[in-house]
Amino acid sequence: MLSIEETKKNLLEGRTCSLDLVRECLKNIKEKNKDINAFLSINPKAEEEAKEIDKKIKQTKKLPGLLAGIPLAIKDNILVKGMKATAGSKMLKNYFPPYESTVVKKLREAGAIILGKTNLDEFAMGSSTENSYFGPTKNPYDLTRVAGGSSGGSAAAVASEMCFGALGSDTGGSIRQPASFCGVWGLKPTYGRVSRFGLIAMASSLDQIGPLAKNVDDLALLLKVIEGKDEKDSTSEEVTPIKMPKEINLSKIKIGFSKEFFNSGLDKNIKKNIFEVLDKIKKQGAEIEEINLPYCQYALSCYYLIMSAEASSNLARYDGFRYGGTEEINLKDDLLKVYTKTRTKCFGDEVKRRLIMGTFVLSSGFQEKYYLLAQKVRDAIRQDFENAFKKVDFILTPTTPQPAFKIGEKISDPLTMYLEDIYTVPVNLVGMPALSMPVGKIKNLPVGLQIIGGYFKENEILSFAKSLTKLF
Repeated sequence: MLSIEETKKNLLEGRTCSLDLVRECLKNIKEKNKDINAFLSINPKAEEEAKEIDKKIKQTKKLPGLLAGIPLAIKDNILVKGMKATAGSKMLKNYFPPYESTVVKKLREAGAIILGKTNLDEFAMGSSTENSYFGPTKNPYDLTRVAGGSSGGSAAAVASEMCFGALGSDTGGSIRQPASFCGVWGLKPTYGRVSRFGLIAMASSLDQIGPLAKNVDDLALLLKVIEGKDEKDSTSEEVTPIKMPKEINLSKIKIGFSKEFFNSGLDKNIKKNIFEVLDKIKKQGAEIEEINLPYCQYALSCYYLIMSAEASSNLARYDGFRYGGTEEINLKDDLLKVYTKTRTKCFGDEVKRRLIMGTFVLSSGFQEKYYLLAQKVRDAIRQDFENAFKKVDFILTPTTPQPAFKIGEKISDPLTMYLEDIYTVPVNLVGMPALSMPVGKIKNLPVGLQIIGGYFKENEILSFAKSLTKLF
């Protein structure tokens, strides 16, 4: 499958048409999705929308938008009007949103074709997509292994050429980790660069929508379209627009290396792989400096306290009356019974686990002991990163502690599963941007390198990443 930029050129010059692109993707979905389970639903109007784009191109001899005619996939916790938004949960299995998310609206205005909705861990709670009510997504490189999570469906769809790119959401690594497992590119933008309006919230101070793609240029193009201030999201900000990345002189770059990201839990082959990458960068003249991020050792504990507390609050709306589960209840029951029955039957085990923990840490007598203390640690982690970026341009780490693991291997051990996010959650806690790019394989399983940058430094990260591609 060609890149988005190459495909746009072919569309403009008449060597292909949007309808052919959509049909090619639909053909791949029909052949592969029964095994991979990346897509939960398909847009029935995709071919019709493609015909309209082709008509406009033929009439004007121009592309009506930066993504005109390009078929994309959307994670199923991002609202698309006219299509189900299940969030991977039984609770919302029949929910059709009455409005559309800002990011999807921007994609449509850019001429993109929304091909369908992709699988995810229920309410984005998980690191393997095994927590989806609709079954796990499988890794295209090895169907016995997970695709990662929670944006596993989006990553697998891109990797298996079911679409040209996709959107996911990242609360603690949910774009970068599956991107690493599936051998694609994934970016978590700075908190506030992309509107969260129309994203089904899990943890509001951590969630961020971002793109997944096959290469750095496509990644940048997707981000360029969806970024920007949105009056419907008070956390969104005016930003310096994304530019298409250009190679930079690596000899002028200073790289931060932190031992906190190379602990005993890191797979020895991934460690070797990342050190080889650092060595190649050093040979190009880049300066490698060891930095200290001492509070990052507490990031995982801090993250799960804050995330669970915010999720407990956000998911309180799913009560059987306002949202979800009405077929599961008897309306003659009293209110408490309705709530209890709905949430017991319609939430999965992982969601229940996090809601119980979140409610506990917010309860009287424990809020200061746990939740408020976690917020103080969060501030300390933020200060660590801000101090580090006074010395270096980027921080390089592994994206994950190991390659994609076997389906079922960790699902019964939540603590082991949580450790899959150990290198990604610090970035969400501090709101900085980070990118995962493929840098090789271990026994045919992809390995990802994480590039962390300062606030709103996405342009610099993308250009640095593009410069690294020539080394592999």
